[in-house]
Parts: sequence; structure tokens; C-alpha cells
Amino acid sequence: MKAIMKRYILIAAAALTLVSCNKWLTEDGPMVNYVSDYFTSAETATQVVTAVYTPLMWEYQNGYFPEWYFGDIASDDALKGGQNVADGPDLYDIDNFKVVSNNGIVLQFYRAQYQGIARANLALEQVPSMAVDETLSAELKARLAGEASFLRAFYYFRLVRLFGGVPKPTAPVYDGSNWKMPRESVENIYTLIFSDLEDAESSLPLKSAYPAADLGRATKGAAQAMLLKAHLYYAEWLERGGKATEAAAEYTEALKWGNKFLTDQAAEYSLCANYYDVFTLEGENGPESVFEIQYMEDGQSDYGEGNGFSRGTFTVKLTRSRGGAFGESGWGFNHPTQNLYDEYEAGDPRRDETIYAPADGQITNAAEELYLGNKYLSRKRAILDRTTMQYTHLDHDSRGAINNIQIRLADVYLMIAEAAVECNNPTLAKTCLENVRARARGGAAILPAFPYGTYSDNIADLRKAIRHERRVELAMEGHRWFDLCRWGVAKEVMDAYKASESAEIKAEMADFSEGKHELMPIPQEEVKLGSLEQNPNYS
Repeated sequence: MKAIMKRYILIAAAALTLVSCNKWLTEDGPMVNYVSDYFTSAETATQVVTAVYTPLMWEYQNGYFPEWYFGDIASDDALKGGQNVADGPDLYDIDNFKVVSNNGIVLQFYRAQYQGIARANLALEQVPSMAVDETLSAELKARLAGEASFLRAFYYFRLVRLFGGVPKPTAPVYDGSNWKMPRESVENIYTLIFSDLEDAESSLPLKSAYPAADLGRATKGAAQAMLLKAHLYYAEWLERGGKATEAAAEYTEALKWGNKFLTDQAAEYSLCANYYDVFTLEGENGPESVFEIQYMEDGQSDYGEGNGFSRGTFTVKLTRSRGGAFGESGWGFNHPTQNLYDEYEAGDPRRDETIYAPADGQITNAAEELYLGNKYLSRKRAILDRTTMQYTHLDHDSRGAINNIQIRLADVYLMIAEAAVECNNPTLAKTCLENVRARARGGAAILPAFPYGTYSDNIADLRKAIRHERRVELAMEGHRWFDLCRWGVAKEVMDAYKASESAEIKAEMADFSEGKHELMPIPQEEVKLGSLEQNPNYS
């Protein structure tokens, strides 16, 4: 018995020795670090979540790619502009339905969203597991996770409405074993968006709870507005696919979040008394602002360095007149169309606050300032002083300070009106529509309440009136193209627009192909890298 016991002890000792040696062989070296080692304080968590916002600002890599390139220029609201037709060939293709899968603007925009998603995934992996201590309160921890959830949903929303289903990473990719992912369905992308936004809504504070230094961070109101918006888009996608029952449920869900916004945010937001105040530096993060991308003037000349090298926006320079009549000249992109100009009702003050029509004496170089015969200029982010009619000076030509408003109260009112129409609640729809029109008219005898003009008091005409109002209220803010596509009227509207344009402009435009041009192609580089399926009718 003793001999047997001794043998077992020797075997056990040998095994322990082997285990100990093996453990020694696999122990981390002195220079090995883990991601979790970095997440040790509230300061770290805040910095990492703040970094998730940064790709929203990006507009330049190998070329320019602001979102309004799609939202305005692809639509009937704007022409490309620039020095001439050849200035910006990739943007020319977006303007004229000639996009191919190697378009550089499409590629850079696509990749910027995934940079934001990657940063959000890191924050959502690490911040929730951090210990609450004297530097990190439970409230701050929940808020930071809510911000990351909101932003991940926001980036995916930008992708799904432009490309359809896309790959769906929801965790950091630390090595080469799991980076390659197939495209997910549109349904699955929206499911993630809804889940993230609901998580955000439950943990984010009201706008008024933030100190001034933190204005611009995601809020409960922004999450509610995005839930309204995302459910509205998804409902319309389902409806276009012939899924009427599912679409009706999504319209109901959209209206639920719209009503919750009206109730919870009543004291948080209000329409600015003067429409144009929304688009001034002084009006940034004002009472009407629900969510806007933050920029600041940056005088450092780091032009051409690519993503992440500027705190300012290129949009100011891009959209200013190429002539010298307004003080500082710009590059002349994003010309409002005659079609948009004519959409405004007689006396609507929003037209001249959105579109500037230079007098003949203000055009100093017609060959470059007129684009295919069009002279109109976009005003909203060019920072044009209303008194002097001069552009505000930029410390560096390619750095502008004005924020990019993504959601404002008038937009929310009109989305609620849309959802109410689809849920057969014309009373609420008319109230929200009238809120927007009343602000626009001020005290003048213009812009009467619905029904007006050729509209009759019925659901179909109320829907048309709301769509008209979205176009004129939100013109040149990057919404129009996405509205046309989600409503399922892009083919009808763009064909009519083309027919109304000059022969000079028509000559540049390809025909709109229904079932193709509502989406941009998945960038060819990404198709090759990930073996992804391309969108229909793109090679």
C-alpha cells in the first residue's frame, strides 16, 4: 500500500512540475499589455467614447466625402458645381447617375463609418465592465455606454440607408481570424440599430443636464428622435417590399417614439424665432438643435493629411462662391437647382435664406461661377454675413467652424407628421406641420395652414404637403436624396426633374435606373477584400 501511495505521489509531483513548467512557458512577458489594462479611470473611458464621435467629422481622405454629396447633389435639390464639369469626376458621377463601384467618394464615406463603428465597439466592450470607483460613477459609466450605443446605431443607419445590408461587426477585431464578415440583411441591421438606440435612450440624460462644455454629446432627445427616424425609414423599406402589415407596425412604433419625444422633450427644445438663426455660428447647439456634428475653427495648415487631421469642416470652403464679390472666395460646389428655387411658395422667406441668387454685378468670373448656366449659391453653411453680405473670414481656407446639423426640432415635427399620416392621425399631423409653417411665416400673411393652395383636406394631400414642407424647410441640409429613396418616388421625381432642366444640364445626366440607383454600390475594394455581394445592377 505504501509503495502504491509513493508511486501516486511521485506521479502527482511530476505532473505538478510539468504544469508549473508549462505555466512558466506561457506566462506573459514584461512588455505584454491587454486592452482592459488601459480602461482604469473615468478620464480614460470619457476619452475613448469622445473618440467615437470623431469620424462623424471626417470629410477628407484621398478626396472629399461629406454626406451632403449624396443628400443634396444626388437629388433634384443641387448640381455638383465646382470650377467646371470636369472638377471632381467622382462627384460628377454621383450627380448624374453614373456611379461605378470604384468611386472614391463612396469608398471613403463607407470606410469612415466603419472607423466610427470600430471605436464604438471598443467602448461598448470595455466601458460596461469597468469598476465603479471614485473616478467613475455608475451614472457616468451608463451615460458613456449610452453615447457609444447611440453612435454605433448612427453609423449603421448612415450605412444602411445608402448601401442597404452591410457587414455587421459588433465587437473589436483584434486579429486576422475574424475580420472577414458577410453582408447582413437590412432587417438585421435595423434590429441592431433599434436595440442600440433603445439602450442609449434608457441611459442618456436630457440635453439640459449637460454642462456647456459637453453640448453636442448624444442625449435622450437625440435617441428618441433617431428611434422615430429609424422606424420610419424601416417602415417605408418594408412597404416598398410589399410587406404592408409589418410596415404598419413600424409606422406605429415610429409614432410611439415621436409622441414620447413630444412629451419628454417639451421643455428641452423649441423652434428658433427666426429661421436663419439656426444656421449661424451663434445659433449652434441652440434650442432647436437635437443633434449636430461639432466643428471648431482650426487655423493650422495641415491640408491633405487625411482623416483626423482637422477639427474644422471643409464644407464652408466647398460651398462658397468661386468669385470675389463676397470677400473670400470658395470652390463653388453644391449649386441649388432652379427646380428647388421654384418649389417655394410665394413670399416664403426660407427661399432667400437658403439660396442666394447673385446679381449680375456680383458674378466676376462667369466661366467658373456659373455651373451649366446655374448661378445659385447655397447659404446655410457658407457663413455669409447678412448685413455686409460678405463671407466670414476663415483663419485657414480649408477650415470652417460651423457645425453640421443632423437633427433639429423642425425635422422631428415633420417626421412625426409623416408617421401620424401613416397611422391615420391627421389631427396630430396637421399640428406638427403647422408648427413648422407658423415659424416660417412669422407674422406675415403668407404660408397658410393646411389645407392650402391645390391641396384638399384628405390624407393623400396631407402627405404631399408634408413632403413639400420637408423639401423647403430642410433644403440643402443633406436630407432630400434619402427622403426620395425612402418614399419610393426617386424614379418618378428624378425623371420629372430631368425633364424640367435645361438642355445643357440634361446632356450630362444619365437615366435613373429604378432598382439600382436608390442605393450606392458597395465599394469594389471592399467587395474584393471581404468577398461581398454587390448591389443589384452594379458590376
